[in-house]
Amino acid sequence: MAAQSTARRQRVRKQLKKLGVDALLVTNFANVTYLSGFTGDDSYLLLTRDRDVLISDPRYTTQLEEECPGLELEIRQPGTSMTAGVAKVAGSTGGTKIAVEADSMTLALSEALAAALPKAELVSTRGVVEEMREVKDADEIVLIREAIHQAERAFGVLRATLRPEQTEREVCTELEYQLRRFGATGASFPPIIAVGARAALPHARPTDQKINESDFVLVDWGANGKLYKSDLTRVLVTGKISPKLERVYGVVLKSQLAGIAAIRPGATCHEVDAAARDVIAKAGFGSKFGHGLGHGIGLDIHEGPRLGRNNQTVLKPGMVVTVEPGIYLPGWGGVRIEDDVLVTKTGHEVLTSVAKELPDMVVG
Repeated sequence: MAAQSTARRQRVRKQLKKLGVDALLVTNFANVTYLSGFTGDDSYLLLTRDRDVLISDPRYTTQLEEECPGLELEIRQPGTSMTAGVAKVAGSTGGTKIAVEADSMTLALSEALAAALPKAELVSTRGVVEEMREVKDADEIVLIREAIHQAERAFGVLRATLRPEQTEREVCTELEYQLRRFGATGASFPPIIAVGARAALPHARPTDQKINESDFVLVDWGANGKLYKSDLTRVLVTGKISPKLERVYGVVLKSQLAGIAAIRPGATCHEVDAAARDVIAKAGFGSKFGHGLGHGIGLDIHEGPRLGRNNQTVLKPGMVVTVEPGIYLPGWGGVRIEDDVLVTKTGHEVLTSVAKELPDMVVG
């Protein structure tokens, strides 16, 4: 990890000249992890053209030495604010233009830094590190595969032990337990367990509604593995397959397969979204699919690139995205099917392997 982190910081350093700045202050904790290997929080990273300094506090001294060997540390002592710690390091570099991450820096922190560094100019930047993170290296892909495997094993146990009298909350709790049982540190986001009509809420929160109160339940879940995450969605049939469920499910599955088929290097996010969206629109449900087709996954559960309308980002080998079209019908329910897909040199690879044909979704 240390060698990877060093190489990543070198890539960022090359951006400093293009940005016309002397340094970049990294305040997004996921970006700090990506560039340093440090898995804790409450720490910032200052990158200059010839120096890298991780600013943290005594709680993490041992962890930092283990995870970031060779990286210069500034351990601020109790009573010393983060602002003071940053100002001390930044002041010692002699830089007059410091880029900051506008998406993660609060206005309060920006004002405090400006006051602490009166001779420096803070330059807002966006996406400097995030754009690098969009393309995963081989080790990152291994960790994503591991998080997917953990999620799939947990779902397998959940499905095999699902009981009619269980509530959405109970199913959610059981799923989170099974994720940890198979090696995940937890869920990559609060699982969505939505019975029947509640599945029309794309981000439904678990309630006391019971599984046997409808013929189907939507399960959206993922594992938080070794920092990297997974994200899947399936609809389990717990009763009879009605003609309406069969039709809606069929349209969503066809849409998802069309979106996956469109994934390849050189395709734009808009083109992939359109390939899936057109299927739903032609079936008469266009207004019932109100979100983007998918998003990148990695250190964050939602990161770039985003598969959506008017997004002209070009897909590159190494990107990992979700493909999750859905149809949501208030009063009846919703269907969403989601897989994690890797962009390869020649096309794509579906990383998830949970069955998704409607007959396979029936729970005995």
